[in-house]
Amino acid sequence: MTGSCHHIETGGHKFLVDCGQFQGSHFIADRNYNPFGFNAAELDAVMITHAHLDHTGRVPQLIHQGFTGPLYANHATKDLTKLIWEDALGVMLYNEKKYEDPPLFHQDDIDSAWRHFKGVDYGKQIAVAESVQASFFDAGHILGSAFIRFEAEGKTVVFSGDIGNSHVPIVRETHPLGEADALVLETTYGAVSHEDPEKRIYLLQGAIVDTMKRGGVLMIPAFSLERTQEILYEMNQLVESKLIPRVPIFLDSPLAAAATEVFEKYPQYYDEAAHYLVGKGDNFFKFPGLAITKTSDESKHINDVRAPKIIIAGSGMINGGRIQHHVLRYVSDPKSMVLIVSYQAEGTIGRRLLQGAREVKIYGQTVPVHAEVRAIGAYSAHGDQNKLVRWVADAKRPPKKIFLVHGEPASRDSMEEKLKEALPGVEVYKPMVGESAEV
Repeated sequence: MTGSCHHIETGGHKFLVDCGQFQGSHFIADRNYNPFGFNAAELDAVMITHAHLDHTGRVPQLIHQGFTGPLYANHATKDLTKLIWEDALGVMLYNEKKYEDPPLFHQDDIDSAWRHFKGVDYGKQIAVAESVQASFFDAGHILGSAFIRFEAEGKTVVFSGDIGNSHVPIVRETHPLGEADALVLETTYGAVSHEDPEKRIYLLQGAIVDTMKRGGVLMIPAFSLERTQEILYEMNQLVESKLIPRVPIFLDSPLAAAATEVFEKYPQYYDEAAHYLVGKGDNFFKFPGLAITKTSDESKHINDVRAPKIIIAGSGMINGGRIQHHVLRYVSDPKSMVLIVSYQAEGTIGRRLLQGAREVKIYGQTVPVHAEVRAIGAYSAHGDQNKLVRWVADAKRPPKKIFLVHGEPASRDSMEEKLKEALPGVEVYKPMVGESAEV
């Protein structure tokens, strides 16, 4: 499940790894208003694995409730997290006006939280308290993402955060796990195998060509961090190689546009291929046919552009953002296509489309689904079952205890089975929210 948050106690010190929002149906999101199961004022520090809202979205609430310690994160994560918070606040203020849902935090909480950040380099060990060390290593999930290794009381515990997919554009491959006595492991795709990543760009090409031939609109709901930049990276290659027809391409997401500027700020975290392109002067976030629409008026103008066209917009699960307007407008058109390129949580419009819904409800309107719906799992920023098991099994000293978190029950069950096959004798636990364990 989403809403990642892990409370650690060692040697009289208390820490958090992540503090994210629950996302999905309204029922799930309501859990964000529940009190924390700890006293925020007693925390020594908070470690953030990466910027996504389901890992950072409740951090400003910690400040509001008395947390005064440092927030440790990779430098790129620090910049991206502030964008995520401000975007989330905008959504919450809109929901407050429309539905009377109180916001979880306000701008002054964001500003205060920002002042608590301390940027951390990959591989550098930091003392977060007396006799407690923490190190951040590249998780290969999104720019700045990390898994975190804690060392205290003679033991090593690793928190995976979200582990990235293999051969993802721009970001580097996941750093080896190394040594661990215990591992807290995400299981978002614990029961799934992605397509061959080498075929990813060709599946994207096929979706574009098929939709353009029909004269339709290709709608790509994409998370503003990483997924959008990966799609732009590969569209740049397709456009420059003339492997897709020249059509208008719209990036309709102010957050994605701002996040792309952060990507351009940190090329040191790129993989070799992206470094090569940057070195020869190829800005893969800008190419012929691409228009970035930041204002509402610019977004509305997309409607005036005749099909065929391509629209990339958030949110990635179609549970908010500008993509809902486009899906509402075009999902009943049989010439058009919705291309799913990311995880879809239970209860979201994206999940219902993937499951073959014949109609969906958007902004109170029920619309029939006649557009084609395709999915490319290989674009997921999450590693699949094979990647997760391989990452653990190839560790220098594999953990004896593994705690499976951040996944639906079927995903955790499947991961438990595969890990026990790969690592005979390993102890695998599937903790519930609020459950404690001793390492």
